[in-house]
Amino acid sequence: MAREREGRGDRKREERDSEFVDKLVHINRVAKVVKGGKRFGFAALVVIGDQKGRVGFGHGKAREVPEAIRKATDSAKRGLTRVALREGRTLHHDVFGRHGAGKVYLRAAPPGTGIIAGGPMRAVFETLGMQDVVAKSVGSSNPYNVVRATFDALKHQDSPRSVAARRSLKVSTLQSRRTGIDSEQSAD
Repeated sequence: MAREREGRGDRKREERDSEFVDKLVHINRVAKVVKGGKRFGFAALVVIGDQKGRVGFGHGKAREVPEAIRKATDSAKRGLTRVALREGRTLHHDVFGRHGAGKVYLRAAPPGTGIIAGGPMRAVFETLGMQDVVAKSVGSSNPYNVVRATFDALKHQDSPRSVAARRSLKVSTLQSRRTGIDSEQSAD
């Protein structure tokens, strides 16, 4: 009877895990010098997401590559964050993020643009489920800094719903102001 319950729990865990897409961003081989020579280990950086607006990243270290990847994936699952997407495909507004010497600029893009971004940022956007975005990384090209800077930028992303709640307005009021500004600019 207990084994049947365990089987069901494993199946539920597998279903929950299958909803996530994970991408290995970077593997680093590190060496510790000991009396007999060098002892090698591996560090992995993994980005995980459900392609519906939730994304996280994790870092894991171990003596073997698969174990480092597993640790990084577990770490990423513990640190998932939700990002508001416009129409489920792009950002609501342009945003800047930084971590250490890594700086990233993310810009909303019209439909059909695709993901125009470098390797570590591309992995974040693909696992997030974003379809149209233009991104530029400036400064550090270290994958850890670029991923953390990208998450910093996504953390500052505001949806019209959250802005309206913060300002005690209706979303339609904010949206009407935006369309009014767009029509004034096109008239000029």
